[in-house]
Amino acid sequence: MPRTSDGARGIWSRPLQTLLAATTVSLILIVAAALIGLNYYRARNAAIDDAKAGMRVFSERLVERFNALSDQTTTSIGLITSVPNAFLRPPPERLDDKAVVLREIIRRAPHLDGAYAGYPDGSFLHVINLRTPGWVAALGAPAHAALAVRSLHSENGGPVQAVAFQDGKGAAAGQLPPVSTEFDPRTRPWYKAAANIPGPVSIGPYQMATTGKLGMTVAQSHSADRKIVIAVDIILDTITDFLAAERITPGTVTFIVDTSGNPVIHSDRAFMDRLLAGGGTASPPAAPDPVVDSVRSDDSWTAQPRIIAAGDRDFLTLVTPLKSPLLLAHHRVVVAAPMDELMADANRSLLQALMVSAMIVIGAVLFALMLSRLITKSLHRLTDSADRLQNLDFATPVDVSSHVTEITTLGRAMNRARDAIFTFALYVPKEFVRKGIQSGYFTGRTAVRQELTALFTDIYDFTTISEAHPPEQVVAMLSEYFDILEEAVSLHNGSIIQFLGDSIFAMWNAPVPDARHAENACRAALEAQRRLDAFNRAQAEKGLPAFRTRFGIHTGQAVVGSVGAQERLQYTAMGDTINVASRLEGINKAYRTTILASAAVREACSAAIAFRPLGLAQAKGRMEGLQVFEVVGIVTDGSRGSADREPQAEAGSAA
Repeated sequence: MPRTSDGARGIWSRPLQTLLAATTVSLILIVAAALIGLNYYRARNAAIDDAKAGMRVFSERLVERFNALSDQTTTSIGLITSVPNAFLRPPPERLDDKAVVLREIIRRAPHLDGAYAGYPDGSFLHVINLRTPGWVAALGAPAHAALAVRSLHSENGGPVQAVAFQDGKGAAAGQLPPVSTEFDPRTRPWYKAAANIPGPVSIGPYQMATTGKLGMTVAQSHSADRKIVIAVDIILDTITDFLAAERITPGTVTFIVDTSGNPVIHSDRAFMDRLLAGGGTASPPAAPDPVVDSVRSDDSWTAQPRIIAAGDRDFLTLVTPLKSPLLLAHHRVVVAAPMDELMADANRSLLQALMVSAMIVIGAVLFALMLSRLITKSLHRLTDSADRLQNLDFATPVDVSSHVTEITTLGRAMNRARDAIFTFALYVPKEFVRKGIQSGYFTGRTAVRQELTALFTDIYDFTTISEAHPPEQVVAMLSEYFDILEEAVSLHNGSIIQFLGDSIFAMWNAPVPDARHAENACRAALEAQRRLDAFNRAQAEKGLPAFRTRFGIHTGQAVVGSVGAQERLQYTAMGDTINVASRLEGINKAYRTTILASAAVREACSAAIAFRPLGLAQAKGRMEGLQVFEVVGIVTDGSRGSADREPQAEAGSAA
């Protein structure tokens, strides 16, 4: 048997052409034999398995959407009860403010019948959604009214009810005269259940007294006064409409059952009408649903889909517990789809697949032998192209022609990868990437502390330049400007880490080690300044503005590495060293200088670079003063005596 390079026993192997040909022919023969042996009954079972998987996904999505509906309701109440607000004072105080908040809750949640607040003194505020005909009739609301604001408060020793109507925009639409009432919110189940309890509670399902609809109530006491209770009424008809809209097949039914298996919500409107006619109980008076009866009579449900017989049809049925801790807790969602509807497309597809398979199997066996040779030939060429990409060689495009779609697609993908990496190299130099990978900097979200030199630049008054010239012209000028900076930095072994608008952030000694990093940073700034002088002269000849550039250079310890999100990393440096370099660039404004460096830079390369001391400056964000030096040139035998000369202009602090 073949052995690996380290002498260990290797895996049995043969040339890909031989393996591919043998495997393809073998698989085709096996598949052909299986297709011939398959019958309609086994294909039917396979289709059922597919339908079960789809049913499970559908049911999970249905439960998630129902839970989202529950969360929306509890969140709306929680926003009111969690912070001090107008609801801490009973009506009629700040009645309009309370009504506006409750009206907004109803507007955002069309499934709500109303929202209200009860108080320990018997006061009550109720904003009613008049989309329900029962409320319109009970209150005698005007035709154009959309909401009713019902308030109770004590007046002359007894409770008085006032009702005002509003249109859809909240404008007044009429009112009823105040009347005495016996209604006391403190006696209602929702108030008793939620008062003095910190969390939300639910009541129901039950049949609403005024509208006759099946509904529920969610209530929660106010965090600042547990005797004040905020509540909303949910019309479960809206959930029925939601269930009816989500169907796997036209005959699919969806319903929710309680812990005893009795239905409380059903996607079929006729069934719901019968359920309400029975007082909201689980025993509809006439024509019961056969699927509901089958589910109710079976107490052995599991989390897996099952096939049940209901009437004269079979249904694929899945029972899923509701995960909501509040609304309909411990209830279950039942989704039932008729088997004949689920299997219709599968049966037709199976017959077509058998016919097509029988026709192509003979030709496929012969074609496999020829295809294996073509594939291996093309794969060898793709391997050679991948090796070139690994070495960042973009000179030769990937040119692999094949009649196999996957290989042709892979060739195009490798060309796109080549173009993408080539484009990436425009932003990050190839040598930077190659050495960064070799040094281990680009292996994930890692960072190390090390000494480096950072350089920041900025164009003086660039905003004014941008406003005075067309964007296309600004981009063209800025591109030529950045070419100059990039060439100067690269010429002196630096790396531009970021382009920040009209500025750059460059550094030395990372990821490529550089023992003379401070000196090279100064040389790069001086080189860039020299080239920019020529650039600005050319700009003036064209009638274009000069790009007056300021440089800030600092040397010190920084955290260097790849940081960012899991799917988007950036190689950068962080720490006080980087901040100081950025501040030095800005301090140029105070001294009217071009290149400023710190004492650490001067100490590192004063033998090679001429500096002019400018004294102590105060940088924004730093408690201690900062010794600053102007970089004036390269030290030669003739210029050494001019280094470190005193400043000629008055220096001040800089932001």
